[in-house]
Amino acid sequence: MRAGRDCPLDYRLPSDAFAGEPLFDCQSLYVVGGLYGNRQALAALQQRLDAEPQARVVFNGDAHWFDCDTPVFQEVEQGLSGHLALRGNVETELGRLDDSGAGCGCAYPASVDDALVERSNAIQRELSQTVQRLPGMAARLAARPATALVSVGGQRVAISHGDEYSLAGWSCAREALAEPGRQQQLDQWLAAKQVRVLATSHTCAAVALNLAHGALINNGAAGLPNFADGHYGLISRIATTAHPAALYRCQRDGLFIEALPLHYAHEAFLADFDRQWPTASPAALSYRSRILGAVADQPQHALLAGFSLCQRLCAQEALTDE
Repeated sequence: MRAGRDCPLDYRLPSDAFAGEPLFDCQSLYVVGGLYGNRQALAALQQRLDAEPQARVVFNGDAHWFDCDTPVFQEVEQGLSGHLALRGNVETELGRLDDSGAGCGCAYPASVDDALVERSNAIQRELSQTVQRLPGMAARLAARPATALVSVGGQRVAISHGDEYSLAGWSCAREALAEPGRQQQLDQWLAAKQVRVLATSHTCAAVALNLAHGALINNGAAGLPNFADGHYGLISRIATTAHPAALYRCQRDGLFIEALPLHYAHEAFLADFDRQWPTASPAALSYRSRILGAVADQPQHALLAGFSLCQRLCAQEALTDE
């Protein structure tokens, strides 16, 4: 087992992970992956929910990462309560009684350099010490499910932290979806499982793809900037009505599948981060520049097929009206 590179066997999702009846049906669903211990992003999400009180929320794993300070960790946990929270690789490894040898459990591909992988393993070790100071917390994290099947407007929505096969799979990353045959494989899976939307995260880079039998939306990270010069996270919204703040969306089978910005208090988050992870710490070396907005991606880079930037949609609608 190469720490940070390889997945334990129990990361593999069972073949019936998305079988059976949905856990609930709603008209509006938020999928929040990669919160990463950003309590300011959690507060911003609550503001969204205050404006849409009937919406349901599923936290899609890796809710923790930068919150090595015990009170911050507890505050994030409190914010998750009352919502469905899934396990990401972070929570899975924090919840183990024995070291699996997987390190952070990220299962980074070969394109990620070894130094970043080792820093992620170091972050996980630091966060594990935080969990050990909280009696019962490891068991609480371990008890969370890895996947969820829900319904939005009567349509089946599958939620996985990684991909349709693995808790920390990278098959829903942009690079993987560009490989020959991968999109066809995903479309066949959507058809076989009768799933209209697969909502994922894990890769820390947003992806949106609309196929013949269903759609994929990967929100990248709720607790980190995803696009150039932006100080906001990204969340997925799947609903029977459109949201005016969406960055991009597609419409299919009576659903609007959208990515919404999550505008958190940037300066407060940066102060929290710097206090917990000072200069030269593993998290500062890996993530501080991204927190400051040093990201190359633009929203259009997330759109593989079948999704449109909302500005373009508005322009098209205006031309149609004329």
